[in-house]
Amino acid sequence: MRIIAGEWGGRPLAAPEGQATRPTSDRTREGLFSMLASRLGTFEGLHVADLFAGTGALGLEALSRGAAYCTFVEKDRGAIATLQRNIATFSAEARTLTLSQGVEYAPPPQRPCDLVLLDPPYESDLAEMALERVCNSGWVIPGGWVSVETSGKPLITPPHFSLSTERRFGKAFISLFHREK
Repeated sequence: MRIIAGEWGGRPLAAPEGQATRPTSDRTREGLFSMLASRLGTFEGLHVADLFAGTGALGLEALSRGAAYCTFVEKDRGAIATLQRNIATFSAEARTLTLSQGVEYAPPPQRPCDLVLLDPPYESDLAEMALERVCNSGWVIPGGWVSVETSGKPLITPPHFSLSTERRFGKAFISLFHREK
């Protein structure tokens, strides 16, 4: 597993032992960030949240491509230790905040995000809960984006958002939602 592009492109990411954390594959991340780049134009200066962060691969990819700041939310202790190692590897501490708690309890960031990345465990109903929790003005700016990775279970489009696209990358199914301005 590695950072795909940007400042840290090609550099490896650590992953925790065991099967408790399922990092987004390089291929899926590459597809997701290509979809986002075609909509955003650039990642420069963006504020990002990586929820169910695991290794932090999604948020670190955004930082590598120029995002200004990323809030990571993760509750698994092993994943948090790996996430913190990955942040330190890229000397990104000043550009990040890690919240060691479940998404359902995480407070909105101090500044609403331009992009929220959700990668909940596939065999759970956490995607619906997380969408409901973050699809509001406290988490996402008007015109902002929310990406959700699932195994393909259809998601209900949140109020004041539109479904921009859905794509499958192997087992991963990505849904991109755009907040109305």
